[in-house]
Amino acid sequence: MRHTDGQTDHDLKNILLEAWLTRQANFSDTIDFNTPSRTLSVSVTGSSCALNCSHCAGVYLRAMVSLDQALGSSKDPERNETSYLVSGGSDRQGRVPLMENINKLRQLAKQGPLNLHTGLVTDQEARLLAEVATVVSFDLVGDDETISAVYGLPVTVEDYIQSYRTLQKYTRVIPHLCIGLNGGKITGEYETLHLLRKEKVDAISMIIFRPTAETPFSNCLPPAPGQVARFMASARLMFPRTPLYLGCMRPGGRYREIIDLYALQAGFNKIVMPAPAARREAVRKGLSVSISEECCSL
Repeated sequence: MRHTDGQTDHDLKNILLEAWLTRQANFSDTIDFNTPSRTLSVSVTGSSCALNCSHCAGVYLRAMVSLDQALGSSKDPERNETSYLVSGGSDRQGRVPLMENINKLRQLAKQGPLNLHTGLVTDQEARLLAEVATVVSFDLVGDDETISAVYGLPVTVEDYIQSYRTLQKYTRVIPHLCIGLNGGKITGEYETLHLLRKEKVDAISMIIFRPTAETPFSNCLPPAPGQVARFMASARLMFPRTPLYLGCMRPGGRYREIIDLYALQAGFNKIVMPAPAARREAVRKGLSVSISEECCSL
């Protein structure tokens, strides 16, 4: 069988096998299955976002609590969070307005570790945010066309790389890479991997474009599972000693079953909320399963 990107089943099996052997040579036989039930998602902008990006349009902000609600959560005996993922909508410069809330973030950091989604930053912003961040999750895009089509920003790949380097000077940063971000098309993801090979990288977290109602990309399809599998395996071969994570944002149903299985076969170290097929494959491969309950980047 030949896939839409020109690869055959035989080609895919070979690269997945090579990726798995690479993992075996560089990591222990342990995989982390992550269920982030103890990390509270917080938006500093409510559901508003100046960019209304094509893949999200602020939809995912609606499920987050406000910063004030998060600050009061430690007094609620029914809340069990021990850490916080702090994000929000972007302004017209591609920034999440965290600096405007820095004093409240300092208070929140006393309640538990913070994973900050920053967007683009200046040196001064990066330095101050590092004072409260346990880790920064940074969405990295390696294609100018995708930046324009998805975010509508008048910036370039170089701006994203510069912000990534600036954050790295002051704190731990996990680059986040969305496979198929540009309406399900893989347009700059491989270039992002090549860019990261020139940078300091502690780990790489990958998510997958998920068509979402009420967004401009609602009628698009996610990238073909075979294309995603090839990309994940390529990432393992390009980063043989770097932990690779499959994050929470990806399509559900049968697609998720297939993708999660591929992620395990491609030698990923962590899978967030894994499907049953991946759990079974972990047992078949003799892996020792570690369970964690906080955001995968923490």
